[in-house]
Amino acid sequence: MRQALALGRFGLGNTAPNPAVGCVLVKDARIIGSGFTQKSGRPHAEAMALDEAGKDAQGATAYVTLEPCAHTGQTPPCAASLKKAGVARVVYAIDDPDPRVNGGGAAMLRDAGIEVERGLLASEARRDQLGFLLSKTDNRPMVTLKLAVSANGFMRTPEGEAPWITGALARNMGHLLRARHDAIMTGSGTVKADDPSLDCRLPGLADASPVPVVMTNGDLPTNRKLAQRENLIVTNAAPRDVLADLAARGITRVLLESGPTLAAAFLADDVVDEIALFTAPHEVAMSGESDISQMQLDLARFSKTHAAMLGPDSYVHYCRERKN
Repeated sequence: MRQALALGRFGLGNTAPNPAVGCVLVKDARIIGSGFTQKSGRPHAEAMALDEAGKDAQGATAYVTLEPCAHTGQTPPCAASLKKAGVARVVYAIDDPDPRVNGGGAAMLRDAGIEVERGLLASEARRDQLGFLLSKTDNRPMVTLKLAVSANGFMRTPEGEAPWITGALARNMGHLLRARHDAIMTGSGTVKADDPSLDCRLPGLADASPVPVVMTNGDLPTNRKLAQRENLIVTNAAPRDVLADLAARGITRVLLESGPTLAAAFLADDVVDEIALFTAPHEVAMSGESDISQMQLDLARFSKTHAAMLGPDSYVHYCRERKN
């Protein structure tokens, strides 16, 4: 199952509105097939794994990170495909809350005489699938708040200095986060001050750039880089309303890269699910209340999931446990 989870993560940011699923087929203690949900959600992970395994799938065990689907869309039901291939046992991590599935996949498998187990590494799978799960249960995507701060808590540098707080490795990790989200959101203040492009500039991942979203009370100036993006979304709605609109567009994962005011609004509305915190070892020559203090960030509400040193900068990722 850990291998299936690792495979599924390759699809994060590329499969919406479908979930990013991983599947591994095992027979006689040997992996005979594996796959993950492909770009735009098709083919599904199970179909890829079954295609690789071929006739060897007969009598195999399938490890899947999400309950196999039971409905016919642009692809046949994965539960039916597993049945047709003669798979003997299916182990999946978490249930699929989509009304078209919601236990139907497991029931289809059991009705076919296939042994079914659920719950293996469920917490990890739920974290990976949070955007998809929230789109079905809360009518919103998941939100990751990305912060790059100095040692004294500021997210900006004095006027006239280079704008970057952190070094190249940390910024590259930030671009990888962009690639793993469907949309990236910022506010008019950031657009005015930094004129960001909000794309993914890692080699080979330009096509994984998320949909840019700007929250502003006015029009976006036409001389800004984002104004040239054909898929730009401009809105002045409240955080929860914006997220509902994005969910309706099929977006399941949002990266929030903004100043403290907009970040504070999302935190106050309790719609921040994860925090990617990059901290530089140096202070910046800014005075007054720090940006971190202004946004009233309470990390006690989150759990640390992993941490790393990226050159001189620290990176800590936090998640909130939510029941779905």
